[in-house]
Amino acid sequence: MDAAKKRLRMRNPWHLLATGFGSGLFPWGPGTAGSVAAIPCWMLLTYLPWQVYSMVVMFSICIGIYLCHQTAKDMGVHDHGSIVWDEFVGMWITLMAIPVRSWQWVLAGFVVFRIFDIWKPWPIRWFDRNIHGGMGIMIDDVIAGVISALVIYLIGHHWPF
Repeated sequence: MDAAKKRLRMRNPWHLLATGFGSGLFPWGPGTAGSVAAIPCWMLLTYLPWQVYSMVVMFSICIGIYLCHQTAKDMGVHDHGSIVWDEFVGMWITLMAIPVRSWQWVLAGFVVFRIFDIWKPWPIRWFDRNIHGGMGIMIDDVIAGVISALVIYLIGHHWPF
């Protein structure tokens, strides 16, 4: 375990949330592990009315800015790989756009989000490089989620099948 991870205290609610309930501590591909761990939470969110789901996502962005900033500060590393709350929120945004709740569409949303989150095309890369602190940790995944949702929406609702 690296020195930054040793500074995490899972009894600290900010650290627990920032690491996606510990999913970000997975040794290989913590961002992918966090994206997968976001799916059961998303399944619970789908039982909420759409407006409430949207408010939860907006609140999660706002609280995420603080908890990611604080956890990164406590770890002594900006945007350490184990901080995956941003992946949770990006997945929740992406999955808002699936046309039907099926494992195939969830998988499609997951793959599209991971591609944009890893690849970071413009404008995602610009935000990733130029915005710092908790906002910087969150914003690139929020934008990746919005772009992924747009792609999933267009495929799901306008693809000529």
